Amino acid sequence: MQPAIFAVISLITFGVAFRKYKFVYNNIMLGKKDKIEGDRSQRLKNMLMIALGQKKMFKRPLAAFMHLFIYVAFLFTQIELVEIFVDGLTGSHRFFSHSLGIVYTILISFIEILSLGALIATFVFLARRNLLKLPRFVKPEMDGWPKLDGNLILFAEFFLVVFIFMMNSADMHENPDLGFLISGQLAPLWGDTISSDTLHIAERIGWWGHILVVFAFLNYLPYSKHLHIMLAFPNTYYARLTPKGEMKNMPDIQKEVASMFDPNAAFEEPDPNEPMPKFGVADVFDMQWTDILAAYTCTECGRCTSVCPANLTGKKLSPRKIMMDVRDRADEIGKNIAANKTELIADDKKESTSVLTAENYDDKKSLFDYISTEELRACTTCNACMEACPIMISPVDIILDLRRNQILEQSDSPEEWNNMFNTIENNGAPWAFSPDDRDKWIEEANA
Repeated sequence: MQPAIFAVISLITFGVAFRKYKFVYNNIMLGKKDKIEGDRSQRLKNMLMIALGQKKMFKRPLAAFMHLFIYVAFLFTQIELVEIFVDGLTGSHRFFSHSLGIVYTILISFIEILSLGALIATFVFLARRNLLKLPRFVKPEMDGWPKLDGNLILFAEFFLVVFIFMMNSADMHENPDLGFLISGQLAPLWGDTISSDTLHIAERIGWWGHILVVFAFLNYLPYSKHLHIMLAFPNTYYARLTPKGEMKNMPDIQKEVASMFDPNAAFEEPDPNEPMPKFGVADVFDMQWTDILAAYTCTECGRCTSVCPANLTGKKLSPRKIMMDVRDRADEIGKNIAANKTELIADDKKESTSVLTAENYDDKKSLFDYISTEELRACTTCNACMEACPIMISPVDIILDLRRNQILEQSDSPEEWNNMFNTIENNGAPWAFSPDDRDKWIEEANA
C-alpha cells in the first residue's frame, strides 16, 4: 500500500504547490517588462557568489556561519530526499545502500554532521529571535505573522532533523553495518529490550514524518519569507549592475531639461493623441517586474533597517517594511484578480468585460495606502540598505519612484523642496543666485 499512498500524497502536494507558485509568478508579472542590461557573465557571477555562495552574509560572521550550516544541510539533505522518493514509489528500503556501499555510509554520515550543525543553528536562531530579541527582529513591521513565520520555519527545521535521526538511529539499531556516524551513537538509546516491530514503527514514523514535513514546507514556502530559498537566484541575476546611488533617468524629463538649457535642442514632439506619460510609481502595475520579484525575495532579515540612518535616528522609515508592503499589495491585487471580483473593474471598462485583469483593475487604492509620505521623505538615498542586503535588494529604487510620483503627478512635496525646485529651474542650481552672481568670487579672487 505504501507506494500507492505515497504517490497520491505526492501528486496532491505538487498539484497544490503548483497553483500557489503560479499565483506568486502572476503577481510578479503584474509589473512592467524590464529591459535587462549589463554583462551576462557578471550577472552569473553575482548569482553564484551571492545567492549560492552567501558572500554578503559574512559581513556578520556569527549569523553567517549559523545560516551556512542550515543552508548547506538543506542542499545536501536533498540527496537523501531523492532516496526517500525512490523508496516511497517503489516500496524498497534504502535503495542506494547496496549499490554505493561505503560511499553511501560516508554520504549519509556527512549529511548527519550537517544536520547536527543545522539543529544547533536552529536553537541559536530561535534564541536570537525570542530570548535575546535582537532589535532588528522586534521592529513594528515584524509584529504578528512575520514573527510567527520566522519561528514556524525554525520549528519545521527542528522536526526535519529529529525525524532524520529517528529514522537513521532506528535503522542502525537493527542494522549496525550501516555505520552512520551520529546515528550510530544514538542507536543504543533505543535500549536492548525494544522489539524489531517497535523499531520498524519508529523508523517508519521518522521516514513519513520527514517527508511529510518536506511536503508541508514545499506548500508553505509561497506564504513565507523563506521563498528567498528559490527566488534569491533570479533576484541576484536580474539585480541592477549600475553603481549604487545611480538614479534611473526618465526620458521625458531629460528632454524637458535639455530644452531648458538649449531651446534649440531637437527632440521628437510627443503625439498629442498619445496618453500622457506617467512619472514614477503609484502602484505595483507601474513598477518593473524585477522590483516586485525583489519584494517576494526579501528575507525580512532586517539588515537593511538596522543600518538605515533614518531608522536609527527614530524616523518611521524601515527599508524592510517598504519591501514587505510591496509584496502585500501585490498579494492583495493577485487575490482579487484570482477571485475575479468584478466590482473592482474600472468604471469605464465595466460594460466591455466581465473579467478582472491587471489592465482594468481599479480598487481605488495604491501603494500610498501602505507606505506613508513620512516614510518616503525620511530616506536619504545613502544606499546603506542595498549594501547591507545579502541578496542585492534595493529599497531605494522603489522609494525614489514613489517620491517621483508624489512630486511630479500629485504635486505633493514640502515647501522647502518646492523652493529648491524653483531655483534649480530658474538658476540651474539649488542656490538662489544667478550663475553670474555665483561666479563673481572668481573675478574677485583674480583681482
